[in-house]
Amino acid sequence: MPALVLDGKQLATRIETDLATRVAILKSRSGRTPILATILVGDDPASATYVKMKGNACRRVGMDSLKIELSSSTTTTELLAEIARLNANPDVHGILLQHPVPKQIDERACFDAIDLDKDVDGVTCLGFGRMSMGEPAYGSATPAGIMSLLKAYDVPLSGRHAVVVGRSPILGKPMALMLLGADCTVTICHSRTRNLPDLVRQADIVIGAVGKPEFIKGEWIKDGAVVVDAGYHPGGVGDIELSAIRDRAAAYTPVPGGVGPMTIATLIAQTVAAGEKLIG
Repeated sequence: MPALVLDGKQLATRIETDLATRVAILKSRSGRTPILATILVGDDPASATYVKMKGNACRRVGMDSLKIELSSSTTTTELLAEIARLNANPDVHGILLQHPVPKQIDERACFDAIDLDKDVDGVTCLGFGRMSMGEPAYGSATPAGIMSLLKAYDVPLSGRHAVVVGRSPILGKPMALMLLGADCTVTICHSRTRNLPDLVRQADIVIGAVGKPEFIKGEWIKDGAVVVDAGYHPGGVGDIELSAIRDRAAAYTPVPGGVGPMTIATLIAQTVAAGEKLIG
């Protein structure tokens, strides 16, 4: 029997429809519009595309976006000054620093300079810590989007064994903690994990977040598992060999059209929430 397709594109469209209503109400009551500031440092084409997609999503729900473009020679001090300016601007409700930044910049210091109330991409250490403790914070956008997708399709999580392949600070680690908070038993795997195929075979839920094309083989995944592929690579493939599990898995996220649209929808939703909070 074919697996259930967890259609992130369709869900993201429904979320945007709801957000457009919320933005319209906020505008009518306050006369102000939520604004997401995006910071792009350097000239990486993929990063520029992602920033453009986020700006388009803002416009679709009636928000405004403020695009900040800095040269590839920007220093940490200069980027910190730009973030401080946006933190102090009452008309900016969310701040996104596009990853990655040029290697001369201390990315972690710049992420952590973003005001917690404007950290709509969930990248600060303070936001991560609060999320992990179950305190109010904007979750890292991709894992938070995955959690919304699983919830929308009524995928049961409590008591199930989730294996997260990847440990990045903005995807693998927050993903594991969100699943733990949903009462999953969680195993985190990475590049030095021994016997990775055997661990993946134990998983009721597999999260591919390793950043390597089709690194996780279909034969590693047991029948009836829920498969979430958070990767995207040239050729339209993700981190998991999805072609080998479409008839065996209980459910899976397509690539493209699964996790990607939910990342952007979550970022926009958290910016709207920040606007509602900061505008009042």
